[in-house]
Amino acid sequence: MDTRLSPVRERVERVREALARHGAHALLVPSADPHLSEYLPGRWQGREWLSGFTGSMGTLVVTVDKAALFADSRYWEQAERELQGSGIVLVKIPTGAALHHIDWLARETPRGGQVLVDGQVLGLATAQLLRNALDAAGVTLRTDADLLADVWPDRAGLPVAPIFAHAAPEATEPRAARLARVREAMARHGASHHFVSTVDDIAWITNLRGADVEYNPVFLAHLLIDATRATLYVGAGKVSAELAAQLQADGLALADYAGAAAALAALPAGSTLLVDPRRITLGFREQVAAGVRVVEAINPSTLFKSRKGAAEAGFIRAAMEEDGAAMCHFYAWFEAALARGERISELTIDDKLSAERAKRPGFKGLSFSTIAGFNANGALPHYRALPEAYAWIEGSGLLLIDSGGQYLGGTTDITRVWPIGTVSAAQQRDYTLVLKAMIALSRVRFPRGTLSPMLDAIARAPLWAEGCDYGHGTGHGVGYFLNVHEGPQSISKAVPEATMAMEPGMITSNEPGLYRTGQWGVRIENLVMNVPAETPENGAFGEMLEFETLTLCPIDTRCIDKRLMRADEIAWLNHYHATVRARLAPKVSGDALAWLEQRTQPI
Repeated sequence: MDTRLSPVRERVERVREALARHGAHALLVPSADPHLSEYLPGRWQGREWLSGFTGSMGTLVVTVDKAALFADSRYWEQAERELQGSGIVLVKIPTGAALHHIDWLARETPRGGQVLVDGQVLGLATAQLLRNALDAAGVTLRTDADLLADVWPDRAGLPVAPIFAHAAPEATEPRAARLARVREAMARHGASHHFVSTVDDIAWITNLRGADVEYNPVFLAHLLIDATRATLYVGAGKVSAELAAQLQADGLALADYAGAAAALAALPAGSTLLVDPRRITLGFREQVAAGVRVVEAINPSTLFKSRKGAAEAGFIRAAMEEDGAAMCHFYAWFEAALARGERISELTIDDKLSAERAKRPGFKGLSFSTIAGFNANGALPHYRALPEAYAWIEGSGLLLIDSGGQYLGGTTDITRVWPIGTVSAAQQRDYTLVLKAMIALSRVRFPRGTLSPMLDAIARAPLWAEGCDYGHGTGHGVGYFLNVHEGPQSISKAVPEATMAMEPGMITSNEPGLYRTGQWGVRIENLVMNVPAETPENGAFGEMLEFETLTLCPIDTRCIDKRLMRADEIAWLNHYHATVRARLAPKVSGDALAWLEQRTQPI
C-alpha cells in the first residue's frame, strides 16, 4: 500500500510495525491523559494525531489489519469526513461513555493475542472492564508500554504555563478550609491518605488556576493528602516563589510532577488510601504496594465543588450579567451589519463575539471553542468553523451559536438560534419543539436527591411526542471558573448512580436539540442552578428543588410557531424575557440596549 499521500495511513503503518516489534495484535488509544481529562494537552492528543479525527471524544483501535474509531452521534458526520481515505472505519456508538470498543477488541483479537494500551492513560474502572472482557476471550492485556513514544517523533512536551491563585473575593473559601473538608471526608472513609489526579479537583481544592489545557483554567498536577500534610506534584518553575510561600503557609508543599508515582509506591504498610476508580489511571493504582489498603469511592472534592455556595452563586449571577451584556452588544452589531449588507462568515461571528466578551470585567478567556454553524453546519453538534472550511451567512436559514466564557466569578455556556432571511415552516416547527423541551425542563420541580438522569425524559417528552429526538445529553454540570463540563450530575440517558443525586447549588446546562443532517440544527441552552422550591405541601413530602435559570440572553421569538405553544409556556418565556431585560438593561446602552428591548418584547 502506498501511504505517501496520507499521513494518517503512514502513521497507522508505523503503529503496526511497532506492534510487530512488541509481538502484539492491537493498540488501544483512548482520548485521555494521566489525569483522565476530557480536554487534553498536546502531549496526549495521540488519538487525534494518529487518526486525523479532531473531535474532543473518541477511542481509536489499531490492529495488525484493521483500524476503527468509536464515536457517538455528535461526531458521526465530522468523523466520516475527517476519516475519509485514512483506512480507519467509524464505529457508531450510542453515547460518549459507551464501551463498544471493549467488545470489539475481544472479538477481533485472536485467542492468545495481546492488546497494548498505555496504563498511564487508562482509567482504573475502564481497565477492570477491559481486562475482564479480554481474559474471557483468551487475550492478554499489556499496559507497560507507551507505543506512541515509538512512533510520534514530534510529540509535544509538558506544558509550562505558570500557575496563579484564584483569590478572594471570587475564591470564597480558603484553601486550608477546603483541605480540612477533604480530610473530614477521608476520615469518614477510614483513609489515612488520599490521591487526587483530576486537574479540576486539584484546582478547586488548592484555589489555584492555570493554562495547561485550552479553554479550561487548570494545570497538570497530582495531589497527595494525609492527615497533616498535602503535597502538590507539579512541573518545575510553574509556581512562583511568592505563591509557593503562600501554599506552604496553608500546609501545601510542592514536589516534582514526575514524583507522584514514587510517592504512592512509598506509602507505608498499614496505610489506607482513598482513590476514585473513575478518576485515577491504572498506572498509578499499580504503584500502590500490597500492604496498603485501598478504598475506592468518588473524590470528595468532586461532590464538594459541584455544590456552589451562596457567595459563589452571587458571583455567578454577576458573571451571567456580564456575559449577557456581551451577547447584546454582539447581536446588535450582527443584525445591523446584516441589514447593511455586510458579508459575515462563521469565522467573523467567532471573532466578534469573543472580542465583546473580552471587554467585560473579570473575563479570562473562552470556556470552549465557539460553535457558529449556519444551516447544515448547525446540524453538527460539535462543529467548528476553520479558515479552510466555513460558511458565509447569506440567503435564508437558521444560525446556531454555542459559546461561553471563563470569568473569575463563574463559567458560562449558552446556545441560541437566530433566523436569517426567511425561515420555513419546518424550521419554525423544529425551533418551537426544542423551545418547548427547554421550557419543560426549566419549570420542573423534583425531590432533593433525585438522580439527575431521571430528569432527562422531561426535556425529551415534547420532542418524543412528535417522533423526534437528539443524540446528545440534555445537560452537563458546569464548574466555577473551572471546566465547562463537570460531574458528577448529568441530565442524560446515562445509567443513574447514587453520586448523581441533585443537590442545592449544582449548576447544569439545559440544552435539548433537534438536528436535520445536511439541512439545519436547533439547540437552545441555558444554565440552571438547583435551588429550594416552595410547595403547597410545605415539605410534608420532603425537600423539593427547582431550577433557577442563570443565563441572561433573549431567545429569538421570530422563529416560534405560536400555534404549538401553550399559554403557560408563553407565560414562562415572557417572564424570562422580562427578567433578562431588567437585569441587562443597566449593563448596556445605545444600539445594544435598543436591541435588548426589541428582542425581549412579550409575545
